[in-house]
Amino acid sequence: MKILITGGAGFIGSYVAQMLAVRGNAVVVVDNINDYYDVCLKYARLRELLGVGVGDEEMEFGKEQNSSIFPNLVFIRLSIDDKESLDALFVKYGFDVVVNLAAQAGVRYSITHPYVYMQSNLVGFLNILEACRFSHVPKLVYASSSSVYGMNEKVPYSEDDKVDTPVSLYAASKKSNELMAHSYSKLYGIQCIGLRFFTVYGPWGRPDMSPMIFAHAILDGEPIKVFNYGDMLRDFTYIDDIVEGTVRVVEHDLYAENCPNGVAYRIYNIGSGHPIRLMDFIAGLEKVFGKSARKEFLPMQPGDVYQTYADTTLLETEMGYHPRWSLHEGITEFANWYQNEKSLLG
Repeated sequence: MKILITGGAGFIGSYVAQMLAVRGNAVVVVDNINDYYDVCLKYARLRELLGVGVGDEEMEFGKEQNSSIFPNLVFIRLSIDDKESLDALFVKYGFDVVVNLAAQAGVRYSITHPYVYMQSNLVGFLNILEACRFSHVPKLVYASSSSVYGMNEKVPYSEDDKVDTPVSLYAASKKSNELMAHSYSKLYGIQCIGLRFFTVYGPWGRPDMSPMIFAHAILDGEPIKVFNYGDMLRDFTYIDDIVEGTVRVVEHDLYAENCPNGVAYRIYNIGSGHPIRLMDFIAGLEKVFGKSARKEFLPMQPGDVYQTYADTTLLETEMGYHPRWSLHEGITEFANWYQNEKSLLG
């Protein structure tokens, strides 16, 4: 298959690109390499895909760079809100599947930078949908988020639950993506599959997420800000389980006759299905690092939720998804990587 992966210098995107290339697909990876967090980490991920020598001076917008590791993979620096360049890319390659993982991430950042989210997560996503429409791409897989469950108090979260109470603009933008995708699936027959990712962690993770923040603070002897006084639960999911589930979705065709209302549209939760207390996650890191954390207990922050908890029954039933990484295994792998690569992370 010819597959486009947007956001391919990102955490999940870089892993998915590598796995799909290993499986023999022709993979085109795009990313705008924005500075939401340190671009050094993004270039380090790209070196895992493209080989040594990847640097800022070689990453001009629109320039194709072939991988020296995967002969079936090419990288192009491109932003999905650049409609003209995106349309030209679709015309040139004639994709069979698009995996849209490009988005402005971060719940708290959306409170202070709302317009950035509208440009990337709404305008950019519309550009993806329109490009799929006019280039007759049969299938779109895209990143949604567990944040869409917002103030939902029923657990575990099921795809059938109402998601009408977002508590951040980021969450609202992801819910909007789901609605937009449904309309394009109904109107133009595009298979549209949204993945509600739960808290993903592992090597090469985002430095603005709690696992990386905690690891940095513990090793440097800095205080950890523990919100809601530590009374929080997260469905921490190791990256390899996320990638395995995502690739299953990419390789599985969705048929309208098997979907509600005859629309080739699906939403799947993708998580571990086992929420972990925040304090237990911190304790796991302390154990592996052999060092205690300095904890600063604070109230809940705007945009946060008390818990996330995925019901993954639908993905398990329809795609054979079975997360296998235990918390201990995942934390150990992540912590060992972090200690080896800390120089990349500031």
